[in-house]
Amino acid sequence: MNDKTTPGQPLAAGPADAFGAALGGMLKSMQGLSLPLPQLAQIQSDYVKQATEVWNQSLQRLQPPAAPAEAAQPVAIGDRRFAASEWLTNPAAAFTAQLYLLNARALMQMAESVEGDAKTKARIRFAVQQWIDASSPSNFLALNPEALQKALATKGESLTTGMNQLLADLRKGSVSQTDESVFEVGRNVATSVGSVVFENELFQLIEYRPLTAKVHERPMLFVPPCINKYYILDLQPENSVIRYTVEQGHRTFVMSWRNPDQTLAGKTWDDYIEHGPLAAIRTVQAITGAETINTLGFCVGGTILATALAVLAARGEHPAHSMTLLTTLLDFAHTGILDVFVDEASVQLREMTIGEKSPRGPGLLKGKELATVFSFLRPNDLVWNYVVGNYLKGESPPPFDLLYWNGDATNLPGPMYCWYLRHTYLQNDLKVPGRLTVCGEKVDLGRIKAPVFVYASREDHIVPWQGAYASTPLFKGSSGTRAKASKFVLGASGHIAGVINPAAKNKRSYWINDSDTANPDEWLATATEAKGSWWPRWAEWLKNFADGEIAARGRLGSPSYAPGEPAPGRYVKERAE
Repeated sequence: MNDKTTPGQPLAAGPADAFGAALGGMLKSMQGLSLPLPQLAQIQSDYVKQATEVWNQSLQRLQPPAAPAEAAQPVAIGDRRFAASEWLTNPAAAFTAQLYLLNARALMQMAESVEGDAKTKARIRFAVQQWIDASSPSNFLALNPEALQKALATKGESLTTGMNQLLADLRKGSVSQTDESVFEVGRNVATSVGSVVFENELFQLIEYRPLTAKVHERPMLFVPPCINKYYILDLQPENSVIRYTVEQGHRTFVMSWRNPDQTLAGKTWDDYIEHGPLAAIRTVQAITGAETINTLGFCVGGTILATALAVLAARGEHPAHSMTLLTTLLDFAHTGILDVFVDEASVQLREMTIGEKSPRGPGLLKGKELATVFSFLRPNDLVWNYVVGNYLKGESPPPFDLLYWNGDATNLPGPMYCWYLRHTYLQNDLKVPGRLTVCGEKVDLGRIKAPVFVYASREDHIVPWQGAYASTPLFKGSSGTRAKASKFVLGASGHIAGVINPAAKNKRSYWINDSDTANPDEWLATATEAKGSWWPRWAEWLKNFADGEIAARGRLGSPSYAPGEPAPGRYVKERAE
């Protein structure tokens, strides 16, 4: 048991109830807690003072100007939810918005001042923030002057459209974030040309057609997350990590995980390792004849890839010539906001309802539940923004490929998910040499003999960059010290946008530093910022492990692994119920 096993309310089984139960547990954890009286008195004093100022400003707005020249311009409220002119020119709406923001600040100050352990305080802050965001006056028709004005201007048509869209989303079971009818996997997303060259019940292996006359002799294997569809790495040609890798002359293979149905509900973590990346590595070796390959894992795919390579290392096999980890956790000491959902009680509930301990047999973690949880990590951007636009204003969300992918949910087998939840997020076992047994082998990440390129995003709320940085000392390479030629790069933006930062657009920036300090803040303090995408930096690093060049072959696969259906294959097109 460690500091991540504080008892609390378990998560519910369904997406609609997940946050009710979780927030209930968080609020229950407030029982017995207290606010220091001096801090409470200061918060109250500041509140009264600021409330008086808000009231006086509102009264001034109601006073007619003595002369037209004295008419004051509306004062911005300072929150994008209330930035429209209807909020600024309507005194009642402006007062409501300002009072709401004042109340929100006071509530968060109280949440910050609660005496308790770090996890309990984090849960309280999260629960209070959820309540604050949900109670914004912009979310209610009667209090939203923009929505009311539009209803008047359209003679009620906006409300009719909004109601129809609400009913459609209720039938669908989720809030629409984009116009899904615009996109089709294989037609205008996931369009890189290739073929399926191998499949089993868990994944299809896609080989992509070369885009250069010569290719590097050593092939590349991508292990994407099974918690999402792989085509986040291949949305459009101009922002496709897969296409970029192929353009750099790498013979590229990508795993496309199957979206599990009830027939796969009993699959375990061992199944995913043995019949996932281990099978993929063997297949890539067989097709290309290469003894070693370059590898890449993204998010949970990186955790799976590192585990698989550690299993092979325990067997005396070292097929990875290099390993790239994108926004990946291996040391789960710092998991950010997701930590508020994980404790012993919640994990036990999962094990008893969908895991191997379930009296009714293993079940599935539904993809819509995962999508709900991830959306409420950023509720104003991914929930309430669409509630206001779609339902109160009757606006249709514009087409956006990233949000289409975000809504293309995937299920997970219960036993596999429960093992992952307990041994990583709850107990943080993976980083400890020999603590875990996977596929019959003791797992020791330090036995992986490969240089590692670790990428993290500075504003990542799912994989905090400090947590990703903690992966770097876990790899010892063949020398017994930190793996030679390993590199850590920190990119701007978040979990997805930071990764999908095309080189051609030259946007954002990234930080580099050859320091091997264990302290991430010290690393950043002395790092050098470089403008543009981190992709070229990675491509330059990867060239060191690509070996020589050979003529690109026109035919994909091999005599033993003939190309089958064209990319993206049928597995990625399976939708979660």
